[in-house]
Parts: sequence; C-alpha cells; structure tokens
Amino acid sequence: MPGIISFSRDGVGYVVVVALAVCLVCSVLVASAATFLKPMQTVNAKADRRSNILEVAGLPAGPGVDVNEVFRERIDARVVDLSSGELVEAREAKNFDQRAAASDPDQSVKIPPARDVADIKRRAKNAEVYLVKDENGELETIVLPVHGYGLWSTMYGFLALAPDANTVKGIKYYEQGETPGLGGEVENPRWRAKWDGKKVYGASGEVQLSVIKGSVGGNTPNAEYKVDGLSGATLTSRGVSNTIHYWLGENGFKPFLKKLRDGDLAAQG
Repeated sequence: MPGIISFSRDGVGYVVVVALAVCLVCSVLVASAATFLKPMQTVNAKADRRSNILEVAGLPAGPGVDVNEVFRERIDARVVDLSSGELVEAREAKNFDQRAAASDPDQSVKIPPARDVADIKRRAKNAEVYLVKDENGELETIVLPVHGYGLWSTMYGFLALAPDANTVKGIKYYEQGETPGLGGEVENPRWRAKWDGKKVYGASGEVQLSVIKGSVGGNTPNAEYKVDGLSGATLTSRGVSNTIHYWLGENGFKPFLKKLRDGDLAAQG
C-alpha cells in the first residue's frame, strides 16, 4: 500500500525495529520496577542502619527482633552541630541525612588537607548521634557514626562509648571495600571485641586511641589506648586510627562529648 513502509522479516530494517522495540519495553519495565521498589529499598536501608546501631550498642538486633520497635524504645536519635557541640532542635533535624549533607556545599565544609587525617575531603556541618537509654531513661551508651579512608575505600561504621564519653563499648563497620581476609577483617567480631574497654582520651584531653602494628600485650605501654593491628593490613589499620582521631577530635565529636559529659546539653533528653 502506498505511503506505508514494509519490512521483510529477513531484512536489516525489521531486525533494527524489533530490537529497538524490545529495548524500549525493557527500559520501561526496569524504570517502573525501580520506581516501585524505591520506597521498599529506603525502608530496608533504614532498618539495616538501625540494626547496625543496635548491634554496636549491645542491644537485640538479630532474627525475630523488631528492630524499629527496639530502636524507638531505647534510642534517642539526635543531630549535633559539630562546630559548637550543641544539639540541633528536633524539628530542624527531621529527616537529616548526614551523607547527603556532606556532598552539599551549603551543608558541609571543606576540610583543609593538614586537618584531613581521615581523608574524607568534606564533612557535613551537622552529624547524627544516637543516645541509648536504659529502662529508667538514663544514658547508657553513645553511638557515633564515623568514616574514613582505608587502603581501597571509605569505610563507614559506628563507635559506641560509655556515658563517660571516653570508654569504648563497641565498634562496627558496616560498609567497606577493603581486601577480604586482610583489611576486610575490620568486620570480624573477634577483632571488634578487642576494642571493648579501651580509652579514647589521654590525660591531656587529646585522642590517644589507635590501632597499632602487631598485638597489644601485657607489657605494652599505655595498652588501654591501643588495639591490635590487622595482620597484613597496615594501611587499613592506619585508616581506622586516622578515622578515630578525626571524628573524636576537635573537628569531630569532641565538643559535643565534652558538653554531654559535663551536663551542659539542655536538650539532652
């Protein structure tokens, strides 16, 4: 029929049209699936984050546990202004995303190279903190998000401190791309257990906690500030130390922890 283009099933044109049609249909299906699944993925990501926070705080987080319920009952999630150490009003902190804020020039600051020991380039002006309360509503644990560069990747984790804001109760790395069996051992429960009871700040108030090369023994000087190194992963171990020194230092959570320890946070509850 004049005006209508026809294609032979054996022709190149027919093959191209069919291929384009298949690609179009697949693209629509993939886009639709991504849109449909995004809310579910967001919920799952939030639950996974909460599960990691509960675990490092020593709270139930395993199979069969309603993570969201335990989180609501035991944890006061707050946001702190890192420059002042003051807690941000809850209404201003609603839906705060620290990682997104770190990528936003208006919500973050560029870290001078001389101070960027954790090699993170920028940090958000505000940061999330999680205050774990006991059954009587008293502060039991402080959970702080920390991140810094290792050998191959930026490692994201949580550090749990006792109410004295100086004694470690736990550490948990939940996202890292270090070498399996070497730097990847930051996720090994046996290594994580070596952090329990370690001290962060020395008598002068400076961060002393570090991962050393080798093992901490009975004759190791200042052993209370030192954690066994990861065998064969010197740069990852150094990255963990640098992460702790940055985030527990003056440019990280130190001002907040001092105010919390001294009882100077009126909005603590």
